[in-house]
Amino acid sequence: MKEGVKEVLFSEEDISIRTKELAKIIGISQQQLSQYEKGINYPKIEIAKKLSDFFNISINEIFF
Repeated sequence: MKEGVKEVLFSEEDISIRTKELAKIIGISQQQLSQYEKGINYPKIEIAKKLSDFFNISINEIFF
Protein backbone atom coordinates (compact mmCIF):
# COMPACT_ATOMS: atom_id res chain seq x y z
CA MET A 1 0.00 0.00 0.00
CA LYS A 2 1.12 3.54 -0.55
CA GLU A 3 1.82 5.96 2.32
CA GLY A 4 -1.75 5.57 3.47
CA VAL A 5 -5.30 5.53 2.30
CA LYS A 6 -5.24 9.31 2.45
CA GLU A 7 -2.95 9.52 -0.57
CA VAL A 8 -5.57 7.83 -2.69
CA LEU A 9 -8.82 8.93 -1.14
CA PHE A 10 -8.39 12.20 0.63
CA SER A 11 -6.28 14.10 -1.87
CA GLU A 12 -9.21 14.71 -4.19
CA GLU A 13 -9.94 18.43 -4.18
CA ASP A 14 -13.55 17.91 -5.22
CA ILE A 15 -14.32 15.76 -2.18
CA SER A 16 -15.59 17.97 0.61
CA ILE A 17 -16.53 15.57 3.37
CA ARG A 18 -15.28 15.58 6.89
CA THR A 19 -13.53 12.59 8.35
CA LYS A 20 -16.24 12.25 11.00
CA GLU A 21 -18.98 12.16 8.36
CA LEU A 22 -17.15 9.64 6.19
CA ALA A 23 -16.45 7.38 9.16
CA LYS A 24 -20.15 7.39 10.02
CA ILE A 25 -21.16 6.64 6.42
CA ILE A 26 -18.88 3.61 6.12
CA GLY A 27 -19.54 2.39 9.67
CA ILE A 28 -16.19 2.82 11.43
CA SER A 29 -14.85 5.09 14.13
CA GLN A 30 -13.21 8.38 13.32
CA GLN A 31 -10.05 7.06 14.99
CA GLN A 32 -9.93 4.06 12.64
CA LEU A 33 -10.32 6.29 9.60
CA SER A 34 -7.59 8.58 10.91
CA GLN A 35 -5.25 5.58 11.20
CA TYR A 36 -5.98 4.68 7.58
CA GLU A 37 -5.29 8.27 6.50
CA LYS A 38 -1.94 8.28 8.28
CA GLY A 39 -0.90 4.83 7.08
CA ILE A 40 -0.73 3.52 10.65
CA ASN A 41 -3.27 0.82 9.97
CA TYR A 42 -4.97 -0.56 6.86
CA PRO A 43 -8.65 -1.24 6.31
CA LYS A 44 -10.09 -4.73 6.24
CA ILE A 45 -11.34 -5.78 2.84
CA GLU A 46 -14.97 -5.02 3.77
CA ILE A 47 -14.11 -1.44 4.73
CA ALA A 48 -11.86 -1.03 1.69
CA LYS A 49 -14.81 -2.08 -0.48
CA LYS A 50 -17.03 0.55 1.15
CA LEU A 51 -14.35 3.19 0.61
CA SER A 52 -13.85 2.19 -3.01
CA ASP A 53 -17.60 2.32 -3.61
CA PHE A 54 -17.92 5.70 -1.91
CA PHE A 55 -15.06 7.29 -3.86
CA ASN A 56 -15.88 5.40 -7.05
CA ILE A 57 -12.39 3.94 -7.39
CA SER A 58 -10.99 0.45 -7.75
CA ILE A 59 -10.30 -1.40 -4.52
CA ASN A 60 -6.80 -1.99 -5.93
CA GLU A 61 -6.17 1.76 -5.72
CA ILE A 62 -6.56 1.53 -1.96
CA PHE A 63 -4.07 -1.26 -1.45
CA PHE A 64 -1.57 -0.78 -4.27
